[in-house]
Amino acid sequence: MLWVISTINFVIQLYNIFLMDNTYENYISPFSWRYGSLEMRQIWSEAHKRRLWRSLWVNLAEIQVEFGLVSPEQVADLKEHQNQVDIRRSLEIEAEIKHDLMAELKTFAEQCPIGGGILHMGATSMDIEDNADPLRMRQSLDLLIETLRKLLIIFYEKIERWADTPIIGFTHLQPAEPSTLGYRFALYAQDLLHDWENLRRDRAHLKGKGFKGAVGTASSYTELVGIDRVQEFETRLSSLIGLPFYPITSQTYPRKQDYQIASDLAGLGGSLYKVAFDLRILQSPPIAELSEPFGSKQVGSSAMPFKRNPIQAEKICSLARMLAQMPDITWNNAAHSLLERTLDDSANRRSVISEMFLISDEILNTMIKIISGLVINEKSIKKNFEIYGAFSATERLLMALSKSGADRQQMHETLREHALKAWGEVQKGERNPILENILQDKQIRKYLSEQEILRLMDASHYIGDAAMRAKSFAATIKTAVEQPL
Repeated sequence: MLWVISTINFVIQLYNIFLMDNTYENYISPFSWRYGSLEMRQIWSEAHKRRLWRSLWVNLAEIQVEFGLVSPEQVADLKEHQNQVDIRRSLEIEAEIKHDLMAELKTFAEQCPIGGGILHMGATSMDIEDNADPLRMRQSLDLLIETLRKLLIIFYEKIERWADTPIIGFTHLQPAEPSTLGYRFALYAQDLLHDWENLRRDRAHLKGKGFKGAVGTASSYTELVGIDRVQEFETRLSSLIGLPFYPITSQTYPRKQDYQIASDLAGLGGSLYKVAFDLRILQSPPIAELSEPFGSKQVGSSAMPFKRNPIQAEKICSLARMLAQMPDITWNNAAHSLLERTLDDSANRRSVISEMFLISDEILNTMIKIISGLVINEKSIKKNFEIYGAFSATERLLMALSKSGADRQQMHETLREHALKAWGEVQKGERNPILENILQDKQIRKYLSEQEILRLMDASHYIGDAAMRAKSFAATIKTAVEQPL
């Protein structure tokens, strides 16, 4: 009796999830409607997964025709009904048999009066699932690689435009030496280019399980086609599906593949997190140099009408923080896949694999919106540079004093005292007086003229080769992203 009640409840749950018109009366994942592009959601949809399963069953049957195991008429029947996914019927069967792939198999077979009986011949569930998942992962990587390419192009344009614009750099969140805005953009883009290369490598190396049966020995297929032809059989399937197969597997493909991809996606998340976190700091009113675009009707706070919160950057940080946990889960799945296979990865993979791609998709597209519409406040950049740039120029002045014969240690102490005094004035909201104080210092004037001091204290020239390096790296980006994928 308890089993019957449990089965009824299970059917009701499945009905609520998939069949109710008023979806919002039930829990749905934020990734079902709020986060992720339509394209990425479709890749990880239930319907697309089942269509891939059916495609693989048809591919298996097509090769079995070549080996004389089934007839062309049977395969033709399968192809005719291949796309007639009926989730309602499949869920009804699953409620009884408690196996989602077998339920889909039975549903497909019911639709095929001629070919239904040959479906899944020689296969185990993971011969289907562990080829369908890499196919979805490849589609997802293709989408992410193209989206990241677009972001890199936007960064290329920003670097080119702002390579020569001096800004005050920050270390330890304290004003440091000058840099350029383009050079800072190049720092972000360098990480993202590395991520792009990693994702392209993952895509190139992606493999499916192949068709090797219950423990990876292909014993069932060997019985069907013979030991002399079993490798040829799998090679033909690989060619037809367009997916390389692992040469060695257990019941599943090595879960280390999931870990590698999750790690690279988490790495991408880390790169985007840094950009977003920096932007949150730079958007704060005390600095106010850069800010994310803010719509004319956008509401920053329900209580404080003046607020312009960096909600897009904060969303990136929030989701990237979640993405950072995915390698840990996939590491455990790989490490705990005992002997030829355990099922304790199955439940979490239903969400982990899809969501690591959906998160990456969402934060990439969000960053494109931010950077393409980035608000650059040149007045604030100039103001901050005028306040803090002179402090950094004292290093340049110290080197010139030393070259002119002054005692380096004595001059260091003199400049330190001037800097501390000026810093105190700045902290009180006063104008930075350090240049005037240095010009009036007789010890310094013994070695350098007023004109030399004014030249050396112009921090806008103290940017090293930042502009040149930024432009050079912009060219590197352009060359990389223009290569065929």
